[in-house]
Amino acid sequence: MKSVYSLIVAALVLAAWPLAAQTPVTIADQTLKTFGTMGKEVRPLRRDTEAELYQHTGKGCLTHMWFGGGWKGCDKTRIRIYVDGETNASIDMELYLGHGIGFGDETAPWGVARIGRTGGGANVYDTYRIPFGKSIRVTGQLSPDTTDNPLFWWIIRGTENLPVELGGVRLPENARLKLYKLENYTAQPLEEFSLCDVKGDGALYQVTMAAKGLRKLTDPAQRWKDLSFMEACMRAYIGGAKEPLFLSSGLEDYFLGTYYFNKGRYATPVAGLTHFDGNENEFSAYRFHEDDPVFFQNGLRLTCRCGEKFGEHIFHDPPPARYTTYVWLYQW
Repeated sequence: MKSVYSLIVAALVLAAWPLAAQTPVTIADQTLKTFGTMGKEVRPLRRDTEAELYQHTGKGCLTHMWFGGGWKGCDKTRIRIYVDGETNASIDMELYLGHGIGFGDETAPWGVARIGRTGGGANVYDTYRIPFGKSIRVTGQLSPDTTDNPLFWWIIRGTENLPVELGGVRLPENARLKLYKLENYTAQPLEEFSLCDVKGDGALYQVTMAAKGLRKLTDPAQRWKDLSFMEACMRAYIGGAKEPLFLSSGLEDYFLGTYYFNKGRYATPVAGLTHFDGNENEFSAYRFHEDDPVFFQNGLRLTCRCGEKFGEHIFHDPPPARYTTYVWLYQW
């Protein structure tokens, strides 16, 4: 009885505590210092050199970037992010592909918490958490086939000493977001190919894919087979494993679609279809693993397949296909 009575008293005492006394310990407010910049209707961009858009010294992470303007080929403008004094940027992305959009698709408005496109021209935004320990530098450069000196707008912002969390887990202080690209790769039917193959520990954060089937059957009733490269299952080989962790039952399933994206475009916080043209057998899509984390130790090889085969069973009649993929990893 005494034990039960003690428990009741303890519970009553806890319930009576002020809410402030139950607040978890956090980083001191004075260490969280927000920084940032903007550019308004200026002409810094060139084809033959990088233009510095922002530089900051300290420790923290970027939390927001927005870009605006409108010119032919703006989708291929390169944004580079140099972390901690890098000579070669660990994040080097085309403007649209870096925001989940392939084939220069101009559809707007759409958006979710992490990425979106809500206006015309080069208008895209993101809220990627990009950590750094010493410094961060952001540059822009036009693609070779554009005209110099277009008007450009941008916003870049971050916070010093802000930690990065993924799936409710605080990442190590030395975690860095890195981008791995596969560009214009043509895969043959049933070929399994790597989107990234890295060493060490980390977590998969995001995948963008722009893919195009390279065949058009003459029989309209059979044209659906030209999309059957989407039967591919996404695979993750963790720690040098010979057998994969399957991440999907098909390629459109990985991006949360069904039946070769037969219902068209969509945008959700987890995945979205940013471009689809069934007549041209092409799509682009993004997939976040923020609330669906895929952690790895001792390496990760992420693969896709051009179509699918289990045992002797080939799923339909996949054509060759051309892929561009962006894989974002936090590594430590």
